[in-house]
Amino acid sequence: MDEVLKQVSYKGIALKVSRGDLTESGADAIVNAANSYLQHGGGVAGAIVRKGGAVIQEESNSIGYVPVGGAALTSGGKLKARHVIHAVGPMWGEGDEENKLKKAVHNVLDLAAAQGFSSISMPAISAGIFGFPKDRCARIIVEETAGFIAHGSAPLPLKEIEFCLMDEGIIGFFVAELSKLNED
Repeated sequence: MDEVLKQVSYKGIALKVSRGDLTESGADAIVNAANSYLQHGGGVAGAIVRKGGAVIQEESNSIGYVPVGGAALTSGGKLKARHVIHAVGPMWGEGDEENKLKKAVHNVLDLAAAQGFSSISMPAISAGIFGFPKDRCARIIVEETAGFIAHGSAPLPLKEIEFCLMDEGIIGFFVAELSKLNED
């Protein structure tokens, strides 16, 4: 069970920071911090495939390569979430990391909206083994999410966006960033 640490309503959409296991989320889709080849061997990606089943990796194999900043969709297999959005974030040190992370977050939200999802749950993309600085990761993900919501041209089907985190070292950064948003 996720522990909600901070929740705000931003332009009618619930944004929340939770401590918990992403693979237990009941959102329409969970977001996987993936590599470009969608090979889900370790970290969050490995946990998603272990819990959701081989079908997630099989569907990922059929998609093939996704460039950094891109996002792709598979089923959720045996997960509570019906779908997995695989977001390819940047590896720290590859160059232009901030813009690549912004693009990845934007593409996740765009794909979720296009699919008509009402809820998604996402981790701190690139802040794990990809080495993105945790404070900058939290700032970019929250700011990009708020910008996507604020500048959307049509009403969004999304009603809840959860930032689901396990790493105590990053939770505080997400809570602080969410606290900066002006609530409805």
